[in-house]
Amino acid sequence: MSHLINIFLEPGKVFAELKEKPTFIVPLLLVMAATMVMTFMYFMKVDSAWFIDHTLLASGKEMSAAEMAQAKSFMPGAKMMGYFSVVSIPIGTAVIVTLVALYYLLAGKITGSTIGFKHALSLACWSSMPMLLGTIVMLVGVVMMSPQTSIESLGLTHLDPLLLQLPIDSPWKKLATSFDLLSFWNIFLVALGWKTWGKTSWAEAITVAVIPSIVIYGFFALLALI
Repeated sequence: MSHLINIFLEPGKVFAELKEKPTFIVPLLLVMAATMVMTFMYFMKVDSAWFIDHTLLASGKEMSAAEMAQAKSFMPGAKMMGYFSVVSIPIGTAVIVTLVALYYLLAGKITGSTIGFKHALSLACWSSMPMLLGTIVMLVGVVMMSPQTSIESLGLTHLDPLLLQLPIDSPWKKLATSFDLLSFWNIFLVALGWKTWGKTSWAEAITVAVIPSIVIYGFFALLALI
């Protein structure tokens, strides 16, 4: 349990201990649970009719009244989305963590660093702890929000809405609302863990840590450009 505190205060010490005994279950379950609770509570509280209208507007597609009505008839209500999130979020989180761990395994083979799958999972999970703080901020926002509030507006650690408030039809809206400023903290923790375990240079560790963010946010930027 001390790791849960020290990952924020003494991360170097945590990764030194994890090198000898890697773990990942506790941080993984915390991220899953916090995200699931926040999302479920949001969908239970949001105005369902407003949410559907907002989602269709955010899609950026121009639709006639008939097309809008047809789209609404096929969309699940907010409460159904909430129940669906209880199942989808744990599965989605597990898949993402596994993919990130596989990336660390591949990076280890390319750079010559010895890292096993359990260490890779440990690095992926413990380095995500800053994102847990962002989810808690959103959870507080859910408790205080009005029913006609978009979930992206609750992400106060994200570029939008913290520093920008782009119009909903902006092609850069998705990138801005997805870009979490806590990612820089996550990148630092990954680099620190990589350097601690492999005794590598900071240049190698930061390169390994930053590539996933470049790929993800680069993809959103490409979508905005095209």
